[in-house]
Amino acid sequence: MTGAAGFVGSRVVAALLRLGFERVLCNVRRSSDLRLLQAAIPEEQADRCRIIEANLLSREECRTMAMEAEIVYHLVAGRGKSFPLCFQGSVISTRNLLDALVQRRRLKRFVNVSSFSVYSNFGLKRGELWDETCPLETNLDERHDAYAYGKLKQDELVRDYHDRFGVPFTMVRPGIVFGPGKKAIPGFVGMDTFGFFMHLGGGGRLPLTYVENCAEAVVLAGLVEGVEGEAFNVVDDQLPTSRDFLRAYKQQVRNFWSVPIPYTTAYAMCAFWEWYAKRSRGQLPPVFNRRMCAFAWKGHDYSNRKLKERLGWECRVPMHEALQRYFDYQKNGSGYPTNG
Repeated sequence: MTGAAGFVGSRVVAALLRLGFERVLCNVRRSSDLRLLQAAIPEEQADRCRIIEANLLSREECRTMAMEAEIVYHLVAGRGKSFPLCFQGSVISTRNLLDALVQRRRLKRFVNVSSFSVYSNFGLKRGELWDETCPLETNLDERHDAYAYGKLKQDELVRDYHDRFGVPFTMVRPGIVFGPGKKAIPGFVGMDTFGFFMHLGGGGRLPLTYVENCAEAVVLAGLVEGVEGEAFNVVDDQLPTSRDFLRAYKQQVRNFWSVPIPYTTAYAMCAFWEWYAKRSRGQLPPVFNRRMCAFAWKGHDYSNRKLKERLGWECRVPMHEALQRYFDYQKNGSGYPTNG
């Protein structure tokens, strides 16, 4: 698997070991912090894991990694605000890995861990259901999101390799993954970009998934038969509203001043920013725009029905317990996985 040292990847390793996998090949970057991964591997199971430092931008190193792979969990992604770097990290790395796997011809399943960011809810009404039938983003220029651009192109690449070379794959699209180890308040709740916290989520529900629940969904997507070519959204049960989440955060972690901004006001502000960015001819990037506003703060219901029915997934850590673990970590660091 790739991205094994990451927030979700380390928990995927732990889930694979719990299921009894005897050979888990963990790809990490040479610069990776391995504390999460090391915490996920019990000492008595260390011989079942092999940690390999490899650069997925190197075709040769990808070929070395692919020699023994039968099920691949691909969690690497390009991050940041740079479109070239996101394309390189999400698309070029995936292409190199898929080329190596096609040459070896041993692949049974390629699990591409994508993202909610590839969707466009711009045409959905407020409160409407957001599930796997939600359309993908097609207006990438106006969305102006480097991460979403990279993930969309990565998804397209995986489907192309399926059509041309028969690569068996599934897509997993987590919502907001949270848990011990994540510090920031989710952007779907609000942001403090301008020096104070703007609560923008209102009464809309948050598409949260606790990191251990998410990891189990990723693992199942590589094991369950008969789901090749399908995409699965990952959100937990009993999703809180943005308002309830922020209230609980203030009560249990720290209190701070916040200003509620109605969605219509946020939308108007983003529309003005988008208009001015175009008028400025590139001097002001359109980082705030109507499509971004709709994606984060419009407010929808979310479904995990397909995840449960097709993969047999269960939300093992209930939301109240997941939130408590998250708040405990935010407050005093407890709940962060360690091996000692």
